[in-house]
Amino acid sequence: MHDPDDTASDARWSELLTPQFSAATTTLCLGVALFAFNGFLVSTSLPTAVREIGGLKLISWAFTLYLVLSIVGGASGALLKGRLGPRRALVGAAIVFLAGTLIAAFASSMTEVLIGRALQGLGEGVIAAICYALIPDLFPSRLVAKVFGAEAVVWAIAAFGGPLVAGLLTETVSWRAAFLVNVPMALIFIALVFRIVPRSAAEAAALSVPFLRLGAIGGGIMLVALAGIMQTLTLEVLCVAGAAAVLIAVVAVDRRSRTPLFPSDAFALTSTVGIGLWIVLLMPVAQASTSVYLVMTLQNLWGYGPTMAGAFSASFAVAWSSIAILVANVQDPRRRSRMIRLGPVLLVTGLAVLVLGFSADLPGVVLVGQMSIGAGFGVSWGFLSQSVMESARDGERDRASALLPTLQSAGYAIGAAVAGLVANAASYPQATSPEALRDATMIIFAVSTMIGLAAMIAGFALPLRRKTVFAADLP
Repeated sequence: MHDPDDTASDARWSELLTPQFSAATTTLCLGVALFAFNGFLVSTSLPTAVREIGGLKLISWAFTLYLVLSIVGGASGALLKGRLGPRRALVGAAIVFLAGTLIAAFASSMTEVLIGRALQGLGEGVIAAICYALIPDLFPSRLVAKVFGAEAVVWAIAAFGGPLVAGLLTETVSWRAAFLVNVPMALIFIALVFRIVPRSAAEAAALSVPFLRLGAIGGGIMLVALAGIMQTLTLEVLCVAGAAAVLIAVVAVDRRSRTPLFPSDAFALTSTVGIGLWIVLLMPVAQASTSVYLVMTLQNLWGYGPTMAGAFSASFAVAWSSIAILVANVQDPRRRSRMIRLGPVLLVTGLAVLVLGFSADLPGVVLVGQMSIGAGFGVSWGFLSQSVMESARDGERDRASALLPTLQSAGYAIGAAVAGLVANAASYPQATSPEALRDATMIIFAVSTMIGLAAMIAGFALPLRRKTVFAADLP
């Protein structure tokens, strides 16, 4: 474990590629790549699979089950790391992911695909959570922002390369080949884990898994997913409200548990960790509407083809990774604090600009708004994640770190459900004229802007004290 008070001179990008850190950098980036590429590979190749093996009515569940199980896996990540040790937990999760990949790739029915996707989600959720928890273990504090920058680059590459690779393999070989791209990546990841992740020094404690809370988390996220397919607005509202009640109850019960899944001050309104986790949740909730409705609206309103509409959407990932690289060199604690607060501001600005762009019928303005949203994540996400990690109470850093990617996934799921609820209330599916479609789209993004305002308020309420959050950067 690296000394949190590492005060060497300003970190350089090249340090991530030195013998000391190159294997760790590769391992963590590959863990992110498994998650990022898998999503794009499956979304591109699955429609072809359905035409061969059937099961069109179940296609949405291939994504729903993956998401639900990945969140459940992520919620258990810190517990598994502490009880089994990081090496055994990561290798075990990778084997589960690999088994799911093979089951889905060689499936003869959609039921088998669903089983494979559920196993993929469970394994990848644990991998993502533990990889986050390992960042402060494997890197000195001064390099953490650069690690997040490198991971943002992986996401940008996956956003462009994933659909391209999957499309080429699906067209020239088969959809099964696209699924199997995960196999060599998973095997390399396992080999790297054996090389760089230390064997747990202490004997593994008896594994007591809080199945009830994990099941409740899964049930809550499932209610969120079901909201998107309900036929009436009333049922959608009930599903979202029920999900909120279940997840709030899980957090409340977890605080009194002997085997907690979350840090003790999770979502508290008086601590850096608590408020920081709210920002981690609310920013994806606000942004999710663009992932669901932007491409569809560009195609239906302005007649864009899939490539052009996809490029508009991908500008989010490009802006995120570009800005994350630029700000990763910032070491001054005060400037980092300002950037954390700037992130939600840029998010809200970008969402408001989207509303303006559709209102004025100006595609260029919409593109600027989408890039502003990406820049908001890029400028703040690494520093926000680091502040949560380093502000966690004694013995709780693993739980705080592992919760970050899990909460991000939950935010996207909740945001997609809320966006669907708003879209149905605004009659987006029934819009037949350009004017009706434009009005409904503006309502969707206006509501997202208001959700973003909650993240912005939380950002300015975040108690970023120099001596506790970025102590590693003090001279």
